[in-house]
Amino acid sequence: MPRAVSTPKELGALRQDLLDAAMRVLRERGALFLTLRRVADAAATSTMGIYTCFGGRAALLEAIYEHGFGLLHEAMTRSLDGHTDPLARIMAVAYGYRRFALSDPALYALMFERPLPDFDPSPQQRDDALRLCFDPLAEATSAAADAGLIQPADPQRAAYLVWTTIHGLVSIELTCSNRSPLPGWFLNSDEEGERILTDGLQALLAGLT
Repeated sequence: MPRAVSTPKELGALRQDLLDAAMRVLRERGALFLTLRRVADAAATSTMGIYTCFGGRAALLEAIYEHGFGLLHEAMTRSLDGHTDPLARIMAVAYGYRRFALSDPALYALMFERPLPDFDPSPQQRDDALRLCFDPLAEATSAAADAGLIQPADPQRAAYLVWTTIHGLVSIELTCSNRSPLPGWFLNSDEEGERILTDGLQALLAGLT
């Protein structure tokens, strides 16, 4: 049954319920199951509610995409608490990034991969979203350069190198974690995953000096 909405507050509540329902479907079933019917059923409403709140499936997926980057930004920001040294802040952001990816792999895949061939956020939406995770790294990298801890020719380019290093190592670990373990291989435990990230990032930062 469709839920009756007659006020902006009710519309906002329905929109949040639908977004929450879509997140549950994504986490429990995967991106391929993000159909209007499944999301509506999970929210105990009708597909008409999705059209009312989002305009359709594409806009719902865009809302999930934006929400994911908001959550990633929060995870990275939380990880910075208590860290004042620029290099320690870079490492803290990396650990926050990793924790987010490993704790929410389906959402992470929707944000950075193409699990749904028909979903491709606009360049502007992608730019806005990606800056939520790039800017904290850029700030920490610039601070490290200002303090003379690293000496990159271009701090923004250095921040991009730091980000791609973090993303690459975390994504490889996530891929390995979704398959049967390889005993003796580098990413065979949570502790090893964090150690590889630490070693890889420290090697990059050492190169930037």
